[in-house]
Amino acid sequence: MARPFLRAARSAPSPFSRLATAAWLACCTAAAAQDAPTGSAAAPAAALRPSPAASAASSAAAASAAAPATELGTVTVTGRVEPVPTVAGWGEVPLRKAPFQASVFTAEALRDRGAVRLADLVRADPGVSDAYNTEGYWDYLTVRGFVIDNRFNYRRDGLPINAETAIPLDNKERVEVLKGTSGLQAGTSAPGGLVNLVVKRPLATPLTQATLAWRERGSVLGALDLSRRFGSDQAFGLRLNVAAERLAPIVRNADGERQLLALAADWRLPSGALLEAEVEHSRRSQPSVPGFSLLGDRVPAVPDPRLSLNNQPWSLPVVMEGNTASLRLTQPLGADWRATGHVATQQLRSQDRLAYAYGCYDAATDVYYADRFCPDGRYDLYDFRSDNERRRTDAAEAALHGRLRTGDWQHALSVGVLHSRVRNRFQDQAYNYVGQGNVDGTAVTPADPTLTDVNTDRDERSTELFARDALRLRPGTTAWLGVRHTRLQRASVRTDGSRPTDYTQRVTTPWLALSQELGEQTLAYASWGRGVESEVAPNRARYTNRGQALPALKSRQLELGLKGGVSNGSDTSWELTAFELRRPAFSDLGSDCGSDQPGGTCTRQADGDAVHRGLEARLGWRGGPWSLNGGVQWLRARRKGSAIAALNGLQPTNVPARSLNASVAYAVAAVPGLSLQLDGVAESRRMVLPDNSVSIPGWARADLGLRWVQRQGDTRLTWRAGVDNAFDRRAWRESPYQFGHAYLFPMAPRTWRLSVEASL
Repeated sequence: MARPFLRAARSAPSPFSRLATAAWLACCTAAAAQDAPTGSAAAPAAALRPSPAASAASSAAAASAAAPATELGTVTVTGRVEPVPTVAGWGEVPLRKAPFQASVFTAEALRDRGAVRLADLVRADPGVSDAYNTEGYWDYLTVRGFVIDNRFNYRRDGLPINAETAIPLDNKERVEVLKGTSGLQAGTSAPGGLVNLVVKRPLATPLTQATLAWRERGSVLGALDLSRRFGSDQAFGLRLNVAAERLAPIVRNADGERQLLALAADWRLPSGALLEAEVEHSRRSQPSVPGFSLLGDRVPAVPDPRLSLNNQPWSLPVVMEGNTASLRLTQPLGADWRATGHVATQQLRSQDRLAYAYGCYDAATDVYYADRFCPDGRYDLYDFRSDNERRRTDAAEAALHGRLRTGDWQHALSVGVLHSRVRNRFQDQAYNYVGQGNVDGTAVTPADPTLTDVNTDRDERSTELFARDALRLRPGTTAWLGVRHTRLQRASVRTDGSRPTDYTQRVTTPWLALSQELGEQTLAYASWGRGVESEVAPNRARYTNRGQALPALKSRQLELGLKGGVSNGSDTSWELTAFELRRPAFSDLGSDCGSDQPGGTCTRQADGDAVHRGLEARLGWRGGPWSLNGGVQWLRARRKGSAIAALNGLQPTNVPARSLNASVAYAVAAVPGLSLQLDGVAESRRMVLPDNSVSIPGWARADLGLRWVQRQGDTRLTWRAGVDNAFDRRAWRESPYQFGHAYLFPMAPRTWRLSVEASL
């Protein structure tokens, strides 16, 4: 798919918007001034983020994928909390004692910041950024400067899923993001990070929670979260999540709808085993909003962000349907050991359509702008339709977890096997030139849905053997040892039967770490690990190695970290991390890599590395009614060692070198249950073109939030209100270079939101 640009047409904020923002700021300032301690300084504005050990809310006992247990209800915590990133596979090790970096976003924290999709996580973690995110399409994330692969870098309760779809958050207990190489957790995956979605399970106590939410321009959501236990000794549990939303975003011509129905159940067997099952159905139908682009060689002024270039009379919505189900059994084997079996299936069906702006031919000058729009704002428009896309992922895992002692050493062991299968089936698609559009969005062209372009079917099977050992050498010192061996078989063929490929690879990905406790609340660690990606040379005549599997792309990461905390009248947690990620790069090298005639003139081969070196710092502090959470990332990402000298030293597109997120919250003593929040996000410039000749400037944005908890008997009402981009800043938010084209996406304008949640 693709996305487009528009002329600067900044609409003046309405009198209501100006008045509402001024009133909101006055309210926050007055409340803070009334209740702040004498002589306290104003806290800096910045953006809400999940601090490593100081979130505002957390699940009291969320189940681990490796060690599932019945959840307890979500509670509000006033001190330090202990997020457990199960995505790493080390069981229930709290983040502050783990030798890696990860973020844990609880359902409560996501609701507080008004997050409705995975793309909203970029506001909450400086190490996570946009990578081609727009209305009406699935989300892409960049972690530590690398775009993570939607096909291989996503997990659901620890098992692989395909994220080439809209993923609902209504029935997710939390979202976890592991940073760095993930070869220990996934057989093949892009470097940067791994995302795990933890499903809501039946609670220990009854829950009835209804939510009604509104978001400007007119999106309305109704949701129900219901949990009950029943039977002898409350052995059976059910949890139902239902959601329906009318989508009317701030962007015009992008109205749609979505629905979710999810049911989770568990059974505490008399033997002590726990059997868990869950099913989920989701559907989203909404027109996708294309990106803008360069006008010739220049970055245009930011247009009206409410404009969509996908506004042809024949424009159709992107429809994404998903059905997912899983079954998990945990069987205790004595006091120190347990066995787990986990199976899951995911079936996706998509209708991908777009009035696709791509490149521009200027007849007056006989110049074709292949990866941007014409200087006067025109672009070539294509009718793109790929219907009945079907993607299926099946996975089954068996594992054994336990503890043992060998002499003075204590071991926390996990061994297991994961088998997965992927089957993607497509049909021919439409990709037809229908005329030229313009960045004003006023041109109208005819439709042409003729199926003229072939697609590619793909199959994959993998078997992965893994072992992990957290080896306690002496009090305070732990060696973390892990390895995964993967046998991978992949095949592809075009829908017309041409260009088949079929290959098998075996790869081994180790991971090592050493951690040392420096006092009761400080941890130092060093870790090293590998990740692997698999690629095949395109089966086209130009390639000397066409259809052949390329050597495995073995990325590697070295990470050094310090984590600590202080509790002496206030509560403080902090982290400091330095890392280096190296990912092999491939290039097409030869005398002619642009044509299949005469053939055999180009070779796809390894060509240097993408090297990302970075420093991350995080701080969480709470004292009295005030709390502060923030983080910053400095990243130096460069291409090195390429045989093409011009590539060396270049930065990747769409990756900021510096990013900041921070949040200041204040609990208003005069109004019990009321808290005010000021969030901020800031980024440095991003490159637009691979040759680094064009960039977009950095930007900063402030969001405001309010949360008020009322209790009326046994009913608790939680009111949330917020305004994103409170000062209505205009900027280019991101600049992905994808599908061979430069895209520009504007920051969303000031957007109001309001919700009420009733817990009965």
